[in-house]
Amino acid sequence: MTALFIILAAIALLIAGYVTYGSYLAKEWGVDPDRKTPACTMEDGVDYVAAPPAVLMGHHFSSIAGAGPINGPIQASVFGWVPVFLWCVIGGIFFGGLQDFGSLFASVRHDGKTVGELIHDTMGKRAQRLFTIFALLVLILVIASFVNVVAGTFFTAADAPVTFGIVTDPTGNQTTAMISMLFIVLAIAYGVMTNRFGVKTGPATVCGIIGIVVIVALGMNVGLAMTRTAWIVLIGLYITVASLIPVWIMLQPRDYLSSFLLYAMMILALAGILFSAFTGSATFQLPAFTGWKLANGNTLFPTLFITVACGACSGFHSLIATGTSSKQLDNEAHAKPIGYGSMLIESALGIISLIAVGMVFQKYVDGGFGSPSAAFAGGIGLMFAAEGTGVYNTIYALLTLAVSVFALTSLDTGTRLSRFMFSELFLKEGEASYKDAQGSRRILAHPLFGTAFMVIIGCILGGLSLSQIWGLFGAANQLLAGIALMAVCAWLGEAGKNNKMFYFPMAFMLLATLSSLLLTIKAKFGLIGAGTAAWGDYFQLVFAVSMAALAVVLVIEAIGTFRKQASRKA
Repeated sequence: MTALFIILAAIALLIAGYVTYGSYLAKEWGVDPDRKTPACTMEDGVDYVAAPPAVLMGHHFSSIAGAGPINGPIQASVFGWVPVFLWCVIGGIFFGGLQDFGSLFASVRHDGKTVGELIHDTMGKRAQRLFTIFALLVLILVIASFVNVVAGTFFTAADAPVTFGIVTDPTGNQTTAMISMLFIVLAIAYGVMTNRFGVKTGPATVCGIIGIVVIVALGMNVGLAMTRTAWIVLIGLYITVASLIPVWIMLQPRDYLSSFLLYAMMILALAGILFSAFTGSATFQLPAFTGWKLANGNTLFPTLFITVACGACSGFHSLIATGTSSKQLDNEAHAKPIGYGSMLIESALGIISLIAVGMVFQKYVDGGFGSPSAAFAGGIGLMFAAEGTGVYNTIYALLTLAVSVFALTSLDTGTRLSRFMFSELFLKEGEASYKDAQGSRRILAHPLFGTAFMVIIGCILGGLSLSQIWGLFGAANQLLAGIALMAVCAWLGEAGKNNKMFYFPMAFMLLATLSSLLLTIKAKFGLIGAGTAAWGDYFQLVFAVSMAALAVVLVIEAIGTFRKQASRKA
C-alpha cells in the first residue's frame, strides 16, 4: 500500500498546487486571454504557427518529458523514496512550474523570443552572448544524452549477430526501432492531413491513434536491426532534417501523437499501482530514507537536486518554452495549462518512475538492469505479471518504446533550439537572420551550419557511456534553470510586475548546481593528480569549469540589473 499512498498523495498535492499557486501566478503577471499572441501576429508558416491547445500541449509535454523524469528519479532513488517524493512535488510546484510558466509567458510577451533575447533586453548584449554560449553547451549535452538513450533502446550487445536488416523474430530493441521509424512516417502523414487537406483535429486524432495501434502491431512482429554506430548516424541525420523543416510537417504532429503514448504509459502505470496494491503482484522494496551520504561519497545536497532534474525542475524546459512553444501558443490563457500544468504532470511521471523502481529496487541496485528506463519498464511490468511471461514482455516492450519516442521528441526540439541560438550568437544588432549578416558571419549564422555543428558534436559525445554524460548534464541543466529563473525575474522587474516569488528558487538552484560543479571539478583534478584520469575526465573538467565560470559572470551581471531596478523603485 506504500506505493498507492505515494501516488495518491502526489496527485492531490500537485492538483492543489496547480489550482492555487498556478492561478496566483497568472493573476500576478496579468495573463490576458484577449491579447493577441506572436503565433497570430507574426505567423510565418515555419516557426510561428498557431497550434490548437491540445496539439501544443502534446508538443510541449512530449518535448520537456523526454527520458529525464524517468532516468532522474530512478537514479536518485538510492537516497530513498521520501527525499525524491518531496523534491518532485515541492520542486514541481514552486521551482519547475514557476520557471516553465514564467518563461513561456515572458517569451509570449516578447514576440516569442528566446531566453537569450530576454537577457539581452534586461542585462545587455554581453550577458546575452554569455548565456547563449552556456545554453549551447547544455544543448550539446542534451543531444548527446538523448542520442545515447535512443541508440541504447534500439540496439544492445544481444542484438549484435544481426547488424543490418529487417528481422521477423525481433528482440525488444528491434521492435522499438521499427515502431519508432514508422512513427516518423505517421507523424508526417498527420501533418499533411491537418495542414494541407484541412482535416479537423478530432477526426485526424482518431486516424492517428488507429495508426499508432497498427504500427505497434506491425513492430511487435517485424523489427529493424542496425549497429549502434549506424543508429547514432541515422538519428543524427533525422534530427538535422527535423529541425530545419516547418514545424507543422514533423514537430507539431509527432509530439502531439507521441503525447498519447505518454498519457497511455502513465495510465497503464497507475493501473499497475492499483492492481499491485490490492493483489500483491509486486512488493514496494524502496526504503523511505537511506541516509545523507552514500557509499560512493555523494551527499543528498547537492546530488539529489541535480540528479532528479526534469522530475522537479529543468532548465531545458525554459529553452523549449521560449524557443518553440511560445511561437505556437494561440491564446495567453493557455499558457498556464501548457507551461505550468505540463511541468506538474511531469512531476507525477517522476513519482511514477520512483514507484516503478521501488518494485525492482534490489535488482536495480545489484545492476540487474542495463539502464534506468529498463528498470522503469521492468517495475511496471512486474505489477501486472511475473517476469518472463507474455504480459510482462509486452508491457516491457511498449514502455521501452514510449521512452525512446519521448527521447526522440526532446532531440527534435533540442536541435531546433540549438539552431535558433547558434544563429543568434553571430548576428549583430538589427540583423533578423543570416541573410542580413556579412562575410563569414553569414555562413556561421546559417541554420544548416549551426544545426550540423551541434548535431555532429552531440552524436560524437553520444557514443560515450550514459554515466559519463548524465551527471554533467544534470548539473548543467539545473544551472540553466537557475539562470532562466534569473532571466525571467529580471524581465518581470523591468515590466513592473511582481517577481519576488523567483528569489528563493533562483538562489537555491544556483547554489545547488554551482556546488555540484565545484565538487566535479575537485574530483577531476584529484584523478588528474593521481594519474588515473581518462580522456572523459578531462572532457568533464573542461565543461564543468566553462559552465561554472559563465554562470558566475551571468550572476554578477544579474545582480547589477537587480540593483538598477531597485534604485529606480526607491
